Amino acid sequence: MNVRVPENAAARIGRTRNRWGEGERLRGEILEAAGRLLAELGGEDGLTIRGVARAVGIAPASIYQHFSDRAELVRGLLDHEYARLAELMRVAEESLGETDVVGRVRAQIHAYCAFAMRNPGHYRLMLANGASELEAGSRPKGPLLDVIDRLTAGFERCVEAGHELRVTPGRAAAVVFVGAHGRVALFHSALHRTGAELVEPFVDELVSLVFA
Repeated sequence: MNVRVPENAAARIGRTRNRWGEGERLRGEILEAAGRLLAELGGEDGLTIRGVARAVGIAPASIYQHFSDRAELVRGLLDHEYARLAELMRVAEESLGETDVVGRVRAQIHAYCAFAMRNPGHYRLMLANGASELEAGSRPKGPLLDVIDRLTAGFERCVEAGHELRVTPGRAAAVVFVGAHGRVALFHSALHRTGAELVEPFVDELVSLVFA
């Protein structure tokens, strides 16, 4: 005899119930699962509360305890993925000595491009939600602008160390970022290729061009 298992019960099979006080762990599991689905889907359009719940092994109602709706889940995923990117850039920068200021800038942009090339769905999500202006006259904020700020700080350290730029540090960061983004977008949309090694030589040329 076939017994029909209720959907919310089936969703819980194979998953250990969180103990009291472990809600933050569940939130992290939800975001990790949403990230995996985003990678499979190639974009956020097919990302649903029900699909994420199924991937985690919980009932959809459990997700609503952490995210009020799909839009809030997407915002949470955006923050989660940017934190991951920022950490990758930080680790890449700190893998080189403090005196190698130019190399540290290259390492950061290499880490950024590697993330973008390996995670096209995540990258598209970040582009679609890359900046927001909270009030008239204020400076826009967002993950991609934070990336440019990180690169700007790197170029500022280059100037402080005696490396002359052709433009201001902020303009150098924008030039390198926009050029790298264009190269990544070309491989994603036209060539359907994802190897980070494809963009690194181009990025290195970009970085060298902004120095006098």
